[in-house]
Amino acid sequence: MTTYLLAGGGTAGHVNPLLAVADRIRSTEADATVLVLGTSEGLEARLVPARGYELIVVPRVPFPRRPNRAALRFLPRFGAAVRAVTDVIRLRHVDVVVGFGGYVSTPAYLAARRAGVPIVIHEANAKPGLANKLGARLTRHVGVAFAGTPIRHARFVGMPLRPEIEELHRSAARPEALAFFSLDPDRPVVLVTGGSLGARRLNASMVAAADDLVAAGWQVLHITGTTAEVVDPELPDYHLVAYCDRMDLALAAADFAVTRAGAATVSELCALGIPAVYVPYPVGNGEQRFNASPVLAAGGGVLIADSDFVPTWVQGELVALLGDRARLASMARGAASVGALDGTARMLDLIHGALPS
Repeated sequence: MTTYLLAGGGTAGHVNPLLAVADRIRSTEADATVLVLGTSEGLEARLVPARGYELIVVPRVPFPRRPNRAALRFLPRFGAAVRAVTDVIRLRHVDVVVGFGGYVSTPAYLAARRAGVPIVIHEANAKPGLANKLGARLTRHVGVAFAGTPIRHARFVGMPLRPEIEELHRSAARPEALAFFSLDPDRPVVLVTGGSLGARRLNASMVAAADDLVAAGWQVLHITGTTAEVVDPELPDYHLVAYCDRMDLALAAADFAVTRAGAATVSELCALGIPAVYVPYPVGNGEQRFNASPVLAAGGGVLIADSDFVPTWVQGELVALLGDRARLASMARGAASVGALDGTARMLDLIHGALPS
């Protein structure tokens, strides 16, 4: 019987691939134990127990960015976190620690090293995070979602995806998807989404250009996010929804997408061969721009800065692109060429390869 300790949390980018791997372990290894290491503040605090996994909570100990009072408290608190995880590894007889990045991963890697337990890493972003860069110094078992990610010992495995995405047959699911969203089966579909909270400029510019998009023969499925402040254009072929809990059906309906460039979003669109305009989130360390690089190089997407994504660009450049069916078909092939639907299986192979034989 193998005991896995999966470490990661904070954001969906860390939690979702962790849960995809956990679910695959549970479905294929009946005698395995899956433990999850996270914090009480991150998304994992809600999603992990809801999925039926035991969540072991450690304090959130971010690395100090400047010398101040918090920096003086960092080392004692960080040391305590490492000791706590080391105790978990020993008391629960953990066989392997698998980290997905985030604050809890660094103490997990150091605790695993201290306890003599194998370490496996998954890096979801094309620009690796600090925790995984440090962890990659302690192991040779490092899986990445994007080829060319600059991290030690990188091996391309792709993104562990949700089962409903891995198993999605778009053509077979399309009739159900069109009916679910009340879409016209005779019009192609542009899917617009900026994530669960939305994207202000993306939302505003698409709504402002609604007439032009519909006049070009397309219909729009626009998921605005729950905090968006946009006015429904009230056009028959422009469908505005605040939240979507069936993204598998939204993707089954989509012929094209306009979206941010989060790692999971890029990975899902490429795995399904959906061409897209990517509008990277303009705040942070710029990882979204890097996430889109492989699909851009393959001709499967177009990237535009958030500041340039204005109504006139949509009315001109995007409408022209949507009218070029030959280019859209080429983009779909390009996206599919860098996508992978078997990221979960590849990641599990990497984990199993790290276990003692």
